[in-house]
Amino acid sequence: MASRDEILAHARELLRLDAFPDYGPMGLQVAGAAEVTKIACGVSASLELFQHARAVGAQLVLVHHGLFWNNESRVVDALLKARLQELFAGDLTLAAYHLALDAHPELGNNARLAQELGVEVDGSFGQVGLGGRLRVPESGDAFARRVAQLLNRQPIAFTYGKPLVERVAISSGGAGRDLPQAAAEGYDLYLTGEPEEPSLHQAKELGIHFVAAGHYATERLGVQALGVRLAERFGLEWVFIELPNPV
Repeated sequence: MASRDEILAHARELLRLDAFPDYGPMGLQVAGAAEVTKIACGVSASLELFQHARAVGAQLVLVHHGLFWNNESRVVDALLKARLQELFAGDLTLAAYHLALDAHPELGNNARLAQELGVEVDGSFGQVGLGGRLRVPESGDAFARRVAQLLNRQPIAFTYGKPLVERVAISSGGAGRDLPQAAAEGYDLYLTGEPEEPSLHQAKELGIHFVAAGHYATERLGVQALGVRLAERFGLEWVFIELPNPV
């Protein structure tokens, strides 16, 4: 058993939350039980996630996409009311870690993707992404096949780059708009979650490989890595709740 507040304070320091101004409040979003024995992790806040967390006996829920965003209404409508009711009924604490978790050099979504895909990171890319070199250069199609195997879904792949991919930029989630920047910075392939409508012709005309493997799928690894780190640090149980999303 560990103190909720100690866990959240450690996560705030670990992820350097204050260094990443975000689109909503990050860290604690809903306070529940003061003591924690089990952590449940998921990609996005939802009623279904909270129901599963309650069913497995968790006290703390960690998500990448939280309940509250600056561009959304502050009205507690039926959707938000149902989600809050489930959190309150289970005495669940909800904590969200968005850009800071994308950007973390070890636990972040982009860092975990790079490690799993054999990209040796040598710098940052965009707001929270990273770039590096493949340990073993390969074709764009071969890289896309490995992404499919890792994430268990077929990505959208526009393979218009050079025969062998050496340099890769990665920015998980909804960062398709950064494709031209990846090409301008000399990357051979850009991996993200969601494509933009212009992505096909941008990739073709700029001569770069583009792989979009899903917003959800590319942001599963970071919250799991955070869950493992906090569970080990505080001697807790943890579980990842998989709620597949094709987007």
